[in-house]
Amino acid sequence: MNFIAEIDIMPLKELLDPQGKAVTSGLKNMGIPEIHDVRIGKHIRVEIEAKDEKTAKDKIDRACRELLSNPIMESYSYVINKMK
Repeated sequence: MNFIAEIDIMPLKELLDPQGKAVTSGLKNMGIPEIHDVRIGKHIRVEIEAKDEKTAKDKIDRACRELLSNPIMESYSYVINKMK
C-alpha cells in the first residue's frame, strides 16, 4: 500500500524562535499588529510504501525522531493518508 505523510516540525514553545520574532516585527512595521506570536517551522510531505497504516506510522515516526527533527529543539506531528 502507498501512503502520503504530511509532517509538521515546529520549534518547542519553550524556546525562542528568532525567525518568528522577525516576522512578527515585520508585520507590525507593515501595519498589521493584529498578527502576533508567529512561529516558523517546516512542512514535509513524503510518500511511503508499507504493508499497512501502522507500519507506515512506525516508519514515519522513526524518520521524524532520528532524522527530520531535532528533539532537543523541535516537536513534530504528522498525518498519514492512503494514496488514491
